[in-house]
Formats: sequence, C-alpha cells, structure tokens
Amino acid sequence: MNWARVRHGGRVVFGLVDGENLSVHSGDLFGGTTATGETVPLAGAEWLTPCTPSKLIGLWNNFHAAAEKNGWSMPADPLWFIKAPNSYCAHQQPVQAPASYDGRVFYEGELGVVIGKRCKAVSVEEAAGCIFGYTCVNDVTAFEIIGRDPGFAQWSRAKSFDSFGVFGPVIATGVDPAALTVRTLVNGRERQNYPVADMIFKPVEIVSRISRDMTLEPGDIIACGTSLGAMPMKPGTTVEVVIDGIGVLQNEYR
Repeated sequence: MNWARVRHGGRVVFGLVDGENLSVHSGDLFGGTTATGETVPLAGAEWLTPCTPSKLIGLWNNFHAAAEKNGWSMPADPLWFIKAPNSYCAHQQPVQAPASYDGRVFYEGELGVVIGKRCKAVSVEEAAGCIFGYTCVNDVTAFEIIGRDPGFAQWSRAKSFDSFGVFGPVIATGVDPAALTVRTLVNGRERQNYPVADMIFKPVEIVSRISRDMTLEPGDIIACGTSLGAMPMKPGTTVEVVIDGIGVLQNEYR
C-alpha cells in the first residue's frame, strides 16, 4: 500500500494511492485510519511530504561499494547527522539553491525508513515492528561546507538549507527493503543504480542502533545513506529518485 498526502481544493488530505486517484482516509496515519469513501484525483493536486517528521536522520558511509572505492573504513556504528525540519521538501516542489553559498550542491538518492511507533533502545527484532514503511529520499548537500572549517565538520549546516531534505512521494508498506534498488536519474540520464542489499547496516539494525541514542517518534525518517554516483547539480537540473516498489521522487534544482 502506498500512502500519500496532498493539497486538493484548498484541503490537505491523506490516504491510499489508487491508480490516478487518492482514496481519502481519516484518523492518524500512525495511529489508525478509516477510509472515508471519498476519492480525489491526483492530477492537479499539490503533493505534500507524506508525513511530517519530528526529525530526519541521515547516514554517511553505509554502503560497501562506496566505502571500498573511496578507501573508507567500515564504521563500527551508524554515522549519522540531522537535517532540520525547514529542509523538508515534497515531490515536484523545487529544490532551492542557497543564497549564502555558491559552491557545489550534490544530489544523493537514498532509501528512507519511516518510523511507525515510538521506540527507544529497541532490539533488532523489536525494530522491525517499529518500521511503518519506506520512502524515496534525495539528501541534497552543500558539499563544500562540510570541510570548510578544519576545526569543525559542518554536516548539519551542509544538509539543512531550505528544501534540502526531499522525500516522498509516498510511504510504501509491505515491501522487502533487501529486494529494492535505488536509481537516480539526472535530466533523464541514470547516474546512480545500486542495491539496498549492499548496506553495511540494514534498516532494522539502523533503527535499533539509533534508538539507543535517541527516542524515535512516529513519522520520523532515517535516510539510509547513498552509494556511488552522487554528483553536483546545476540550476535547471531535474533529479528523479526511482525505487521500484515505492515510486518516483522528482524535483527540479533551481
């Protein structure tokens, strides 16, 4: 099932994607929903982020292929950062070039884990029951800011400009993440194509490990990191993160 949230006719509604329509539901996506019987066409609707996370956590160096090519050591624990809520950006919304930074801005196509219930210090086995579903993520990064100050790596600043936390268009439930492949198309040309199965830390282990550090809330998203092929974008570039079984997340960098 693919859950989405849109603005239609001046109203914000959520529900299940049914072909070209949205089957509207009431209630709480993470606390129980009921079909209202109403459907709205997706054509002409404004896509919104499918949920509103209290935090978006991103991983770095979580794929064997990228670590091997770049000479990175295998991390003992997930290496993570936070993207601020102001960065959240939905399907078909523009990604904005920062006014305060003129360096390279990278796209990073990733799988996102969506938390379904509050979890703290859960085991790997318990973590599976805390995952509601999965979404597409474009972890946009002002790359040169990270190492600009030799005394302090600026991961959060580089990741948290307005519109740099792109995710959606849906949350897919009932999918096996190990069977998924992440592809990133730039102006229609494939630039990334890698299997989720190449992760160093799998989704359930990521959730378990991070829940030892902080409480995860329903709707929180963990972007699982990217692999080879992340590159800088120029204004006017259209980026599509494609995960068969979830959907296509498309945005233009302006």
